[in-house]
Amino acid sequence: MERADIKIGFGCNNHCKFCVQGDKRDYCVAKDRKEIEQSMKQAFVQGKREAVFTGGEPSLHPDFLDLIKSARNIGFEEVQIQTNGRMFAYNDFCLKTIKAGATQFSPALHGHNAKIHDFLTASKGSFKQTTEGIKNLRKLNQYILTNTVVTTTNAKYLSKIAQLLVDLNVNQFQFAFIHLGGTAAKNKDWIVPKKSEIMKYIKKGLDVGIKANKKVMTEAIPYCLMQGYEEYIAERIIPASIVFDAGFVVEDYEKYRKDKGKARGPNCPKCKYFKVCEGPWKEYPEIYGWEEFRPVK
Repeated sequence: MERADIKIGFGCNNHCKFCVQGDKRDYCVAKDRKEIEQSMKQAFVQGKREAVFTGGEPSLHPDFLDLIKSARNIGFEEVQIQTNGRMFAYNDFCLKTIKAGATQFSPALHGHNAKIHDFLTASKGSFKQTTEGIKNLRKLNQYILTNTVVTTTNAKYLSKIAQLLVDLNVNQFQFAFIHLGGTAAKNKDWIVPKKSEIMKYIKKGLDVGIKANKKVMTEAIPYCLMQGYEEYIAERIIPASIVFDAGFVVEDYEKYRKDKGKARGPNCPKCKYFKVCEGPWKEYPEIYGWEEFRPVK
């Protein structure tokens, strides 16, 4: 199902050390309801049938619930909320969001305990609220697909994060390799792990989910490092998307990723996956080079 990714505002109650949106919260005010509804109508006319509210933290937008209702009234079949999950620690807020018409929830969990998660989010108490939010939504039988940004701090604990997510009974989880934009770029000297050195942890984490019959995915990890796990590469199945960002629109997110967001190295054309692999985010080889990416014959 084609989707519209709508960044409805950039305010957030976390201050993540890896946030690709950086300091947009300081100069981008929340979009007004009329602008967001116009974006949704534009996307719907183009054939998009899933609306994804993101940001920033979308649940903090003053018109959050009304915007969900608007999306459903326009005709969107799915409304996904990409969130840090903290507001959903309040059961009443969960009920209101579901009643408004949200159909999927995508909370972000970056550690298996408060020490790691709260360090990465730079927000004390965020782990407790996020996990409580996941529990509340599962009790209400909502579809939950989580995202974990892979950093030097949490990489070796991915199997423990995966086990926690299985214990929380999420429907799906994803390990997304850190994208060096925004705040993450400011912390690039310490926050980016070398992919070839952490693949054992990523695969162990995936194995936990696979064993539990969960849908699992990775993002921004090339095929050459995912041998035996190729079916868990998210880029294979990311739907065609239009992205409404801060003052600009990305009409074709796949084309943007391939042309501007990611890169492929000098040996990539020799790989059997060259036609389908997008490569790493372009900033990554500026740190570690291309040597670890070896073509699969």
